[in-house]
Amino acid sequence: MKIQRGGSQPSQQGPAAWFTGSVRIDPLNTAPAPARHGAASVTFEPGARTAWHTHPLGQTLIVTAGVGWTQCEGEPIVEIRAGDVIWCPPGHRHWHGATPTTAMTHIAIQEALDGKMVAWMEQVTDAEYRAGPARGVEQE
Repeated sequence: MKIQRGGSQPSQQGPAAWFTGSVRIDPLNTAPAPARHGAASVTFEPGARTAWHTHPLGQTLIVTAGVGWTQCEGEPIVEIRAGDVIWCPPGHRHWHGATPTTAMTHIAIQEALDGKMVAWMEQVTDAEYRAGPARGVEQE
């Protein structure tokens, strides 16, 4: 058994190539082989968000604080909040982040396929982001 003590790994600033706005990544765990998953706590300041991206084996997000938005390509933006668990299937193009006025923190868990956990794409435009959640849309 290995215990990774909280705060034992330095926080990282989210790279501008992958994020818009102020984002802090706190690594939690990268499991040794043969396991292939990794986990991080990611904090998005208001207005911050990821670029469009996919995960070869999918991604689980567990919102731990605040309110955010997420969107799979071709679907409406949906609001996510503390306590929500989001599953994004393999290969689904999506983004996630804070709302314009509220920070959001989530734990992101994903697996690597052939050593790769994520494929980053272009930034979410301000117009795409400002569209916000559709009102009256049922959320599962």
